Amino acid sequence: MKPATWPRDDALRDRRLHLELASRTLRDARIADLPALLRRGDVLVVNDAATLPASLQGQAEDGAPVEARLVGELPDGSFRAVLFGPGDWRTPTEHRAPPPVLRKGDTSPVSPRLVELRFEQPRGQLWPLLYRFGRPVQYSYAQAPFEAWHVQVPYASQPWAAEMPSAGRPLRWEVLLSLRQRGVAVASITHAAGLSSTGDAALDAALPLPERFAVPAAAADAVSRAQSAGGRVVAVGTTVVRALEGAALRNGGRLVASAGETDLVVGPGYRPSVVDGLLTGVHEKGASHYALLHAFAPAELLSRAHEHSERSGYLTHEFGDSWLLL
Repeated sequence: MKPATWPRDDALRDRRLHLELASRTLRDARIADLPALLRRGDVLVVNDAATLPASLQGQAEDGAPVEARLVGELPDGSFRAVLFGPGDWRTPTEHRAPPPVLRKGDTSPVSPRLVELRFEQPRGQLWPLLYRFGRPVQYSYAQAPFEAWHVQVPYASQPWAAEMPSAGRPLRWEVLLSLRQRGVAVASITHAAGLSSTGDAALDAALPLPERFAVPAAAADAVSRAQSAGGRVVAVGTTVVRALEGAALRNGGRLVASAGETDLVVGPGYRPSVVDGLLTGVHEKGASHYALLHAFAPAELLSRAHEHSERSGYLTHEFGDSWLLL
């Protein structure tokens, strides 16, 4: 399948393939049609993390260019980051030159490119500087560099995400209002979506890394009400699945308001205890996000959906089309 190289002018026209889990059938639709598939008593849970200007350009001690991509903020105020050597946004990550070798002890045992960065500036001064000098993580398949507004979901709040939690990108306010008018609750959590790819085989195999999340009381209550009334919990994006399921695991399978870091990896064999359905981008087979889908749908249905999407010209990646598994 081909990647979307730029956001569509009208996100409500983005294509959406419905994988109907009970009948194991496929149906083509648009994002604007989503409210018709949910029912009164359901709850749609979104990730409201804003996307950081996570790409920082700098120099090594010998003057060689280095790019640091922030993965996420740690509890002590430092940042987990991945380093890249020379190259620009037109170069795929797997073709980027490695960064300079750092001193032993400065890097993670997972990969010498995974480090913790500590900034000299106090927190109040750091954030304006990040937004002044940082840029969004760029993608080599794009037709031009992205600006900050290209990589934000419409309801973005706290700047936690290294890359956009892109499943929610096409959910314009018209869709969310229509859902509420139909009696579907809309709740938000915050999850620090990390990098989707680094180009380092060992590091990519370890993705997703542990990520920070916060499930507020309002979201936990909305999920509880839906479950008590026989409604369905539909997650917008794999990050929401990770946050809700990770939070529930901390409390014996029951979702309550909580915050912390989760290392949960959802995939084949995992049985969700909170989430019933998933709205997600179109992913290539072999991607970690595609592996997560096996927790919601049988392999045969996923394979047919992938073949149908390829034949029908569905687009992949951050600005691509969507699947609804429900």
